[in-house]
Amino acid sequence: MNNINREEIHLISKHSNWSEISVRNTLKEAVYNNSESWRNFLKTLFITLGIGFTVAGIIFFFAYNWHDLHKFIKIGMIEGLVIITTLLVLFSKISLQTKNILLTGASILVGVLFAVFGQIYQTGANAYDFFWGWTMAITLWVFISNFAPLWMLFLLLINTSFILYTEQVVMGWSEVLVSLIIVLMNSSFLIVALLIPHYFKEHQIPSWFSKVIAIAIVFFGTMGVTIGLFDTLDKTFGLLVVVVGVLFGNGIYYGLKIKSGFYLSIIPFGLIFIFSGFLIKISSDASMFFIVSLFVIGSVTFVIKNLIDLHKKWSNE
Repeated sequence: MNNINREEIHLISKHSNWSEISVRNTLKEAVYNNSESWRNFLKTLFITLGIGFTVAGIIFFFAYNWHDLHKFIKIGMIEGLVIITTLLVLFSKISLQTKNILLTGASILVGVLFAVFGQIYQTGANAYDFFWGWTMAITLWVFISNFAPLWMLFLLLINTSFILYTEQVVMGWSEVLVSLIIVLMNSSFLIVALLIPHYFKEHQIPSWFSKVIAIAIVFFGTMGVTIGLFDTLDKTFGLLVVVVGVLFGNGIYYGLKIKSGFYLSIIPFGLIFIFSGFLIKISSDASMFFIVSLFVIGSVTFVIKNLIDLHKKWSNE
């Protein structure tokens, strides 16, 4: 019963004679957080904050004492911390959650190590090389740990590496094309993240993970289309519009299907931004800016009102 979620409970109660008391008790056991859940959350939070502040302290230590430290000490201390952290993950008897948090901290230290190495020896490498090397160095840890925050760091590094690659290596790609590739790439990650829990029940992906990816897709899709409106010569603009339209449409359908206001809020706001850019493309005089202001106020009010109505409807079903 602990693997059942809110949507499944809602579906079962709707098509059965499941009593209200039993539904309420099941929600308390399987969905709502109890005192034990809060204790585990606070434990994880404090461990995460401790490791995060430790890593931040290490970074600030090197930044403040940079000129007074020998290069052997600079590299050796970070390598030692990475080794010690990895050994704790491999051989200690601490909980799996704590090990994953430590491994995430070690992954960040790998980036610090690469940065210090490049600063000491002035390798002359592009920022793209730094982030791509960092990504490759922690790939094995990411797949072995299967830890959502570490996966998020991994995806962030992939996106950063690609953006810097287009700026420092190819340099001929338009912003519309870059946005298209980023949207397609992150959409693939999002689809996998949404499908895994359906086919592999033992792998439950936190909802915040897929939501962060969805925000990135909406952001880059919205910015890409808006930029393309003012750059009509870009040949990839039409393809980007089609891709964004399909993704936004499926996102709204998915939000209605799972009764989630999240997708029904970020996508309309993206569409409002795009249409506002379209209006400014038509005319950029003062009267058009006034019309755009009225449009934004009216459309945002319309979206919020509909979200409230949908929430009430879903709550009463």
